Formats: sequence, C-alpha cells, structure tokens
Amino acid sequence: MLFFDEGRFGLQPVVARCWAKKGVRIQTVVKPGYKNFYIYSGVSPQSGESFSLFLPWVNTDMMNLFLRELSAHHQGQEVLLFMDRAGWHTAKALASFPNITIEYLPPYSPELNPVEKLWQWLKRHVLRNRSFDSLDVLMDELSAKFRDMTNEQFATLCNCDYL
Repeated sequence: MLFFDEGRFGLQPVVARCWAKKGVRIQTVVKPGYKNFYIYSGVSPQSGESFSLFLPWVNTDMMNLFLRELSAHHQGQEVLLFMDRAGWHTAKALASFPNITIEYLPPYSPELNPVEKLWQWLKRHVLRNRSFDSLDVLMDELSAKFRDMTNEQFATLCNCDYL
C-alpha cells in the first residue's frame, strides 16, 4: 500500500524565520525566475517503503511514466496506490497496469495524504533559507537526501493516526 503525491521544487527559496544574534539582520539570496521540477513519490506510511522519480512536468504522460516504472519496480507484487484526484490522475489516457490498483482520496483533502508531510519536511529541513545555483544542484541535493533516508525515517515522517 502506497500513498502517492507529487511535489514541486524550484529555484525560488523557502524563506523562513531563523535564529540570529540580537541586532543582526539576516539576509538570504532570492533569485528571480520560476524554473522547477517535480518529485513523484509513493510512500508506505507503515513500512516506509518508497519509490520516487524526478520529472520535469505534471501531466498524464509523466504520470504514465511513473506508473510504468512503479509497476516494473514491483514486478510480481500487487500495489494498492492511493492518490488525489488531480486531472492527470483521472485522465482517460492514464495507463493501467495489472499489478497496480488505484484508489482515490476524497476530493479537496490533501491533509489525508501522508506524502504531503514529506514535502513539508523537505522544504523546512533541507531547503529552508538556502539558494541553489541551478536545478541540477537542487536535484542533486534532494536526491542525496532521498538516498540517505531509511525506511524508518520515511515511515516516521509519513505516519498518520488514521491508518
């Protein structure tokens, strides 16, 4: 059982409060521009098992690519995939795979998707008050964080009382 969501990440920094000496004004670099990419992730809140792809857009073609790779990764296993009702998740052109069953969360309920907690954590603990020179550098930073995280960390981050 995996919960799925995509998160947008880009060169616009996540600016937030931070500690500083009294009287010292903190400055952060802000770059104009709106270059971004998306992380498509499926996470099991119980086991912490995860599967992620870094993709350039959110659309039906990219969703089909994610589903194809997820199906191949879980070859010989059944996957129950919960996701929201974004247009590209419910499109007629969405591919179906024999080992993936898709269930939809209630409309307008992002709080029910545990993967949302992963995006919040990444933006607060990895990207907060940092500037990146390029999308490649940002992708490298995030992919290194994903590789370093254990299943226990994913399970802790995406844990929900209602599951």
